Amino acid sequence: MLQLSEIWVYPVKSLGGIQLQESKVTDRGLELDRRWLLVDDNGRFLSQREHPELALFKPEIAGDFLRITHRTHLESIDIPLRPVFSDTMAKIKVTVWDDTIDAFEVSQGATDWFTKQLGVSVRLVYMPQESERKLSRSLGTDYAITGAEINSFSDGYPFLIIGQSSLEDLNGRLEVKIPMNRFRPNFVFTNGDPFEEDTWREFSIGNVSFVGVKPCDRCVMTTVDQEKGVVSGKDPLKTLAKYRNFGNKVLFGQNVIGLGLGSVSVGDAVSVLSFDK
Repeated sequence: MLQLSEIWVYPVKSLGGIQLQESKVTDRGLELDRRWLLVDDNGRFLSQREHPELALFKPEIAGDFLRITHRTHLESIDIPLRPVFSDTMAKIKVTVWDDTIDAFEVSQGATDWFTKQLGVSVRLVYMPQESERKLSRSLGTDYAITGAEINSFSDGYPFLIIGQSSLEDLNGRLEVKIPMNRFRPNFVFTNGDPFEEDTWREFSIGNVSFVGVKPCDRCVMTTVDQEKGVVSGKDPLKTLAKYRNFGNKVLFGQNVIGLGLGSVSVGDAVSVLSFDK
């Protein structure tokens, strides 16, 4: 039986993740997942692709706050999990790839703290509920189900799932094994065959239904050591490219869209209902 073994959220895009035992499935991804974003003075998103040191920021849930600690500076900041913004506050335009999204700056204090930690001018912003980033806007309708699906600040899709067997297959080819956090999944499952998630179309986790839309093409972020915040070399991309290269894209994991709301828990059964043609 396929079984959900890990659940991850990344509240601030490109910062560290939080491993959970259970999570709510919302209309734009897991609750809290990538609802916050660091942007530069032009409103463009920051990523570990250019700033691997972002991995050094470790988030955790602390009561009603998201606490973020810098691993080496050992300084922390608390941010309300459910921020309240007045109608008179001006939204700002931020960009993630080709998408422009309305967001609120969290606070001057948060902006100053992150600017100090990183040594570059940044702002921390939040995606309010009324900001709906349509999935089809930058990705076309080939992968959307209804065309009305929305997303958070993630690169392209609300969810990412990877089989533990897929990582074990990769680690069997590497000189130095790597952890799953290099690939920043939302869901990890056990008891499957390597890369079987590539073939999934409709599947469920517990009582919540999902659709696999396309395998995930991987970038240099996979080379960032998530504990040290530095690029560790050319692997795993170099090794993956030898056997997971399709159309000049290195694939690992499956991008997913949700079909409903609910909650998922570690230990839930993963049931595959149909396969991609």
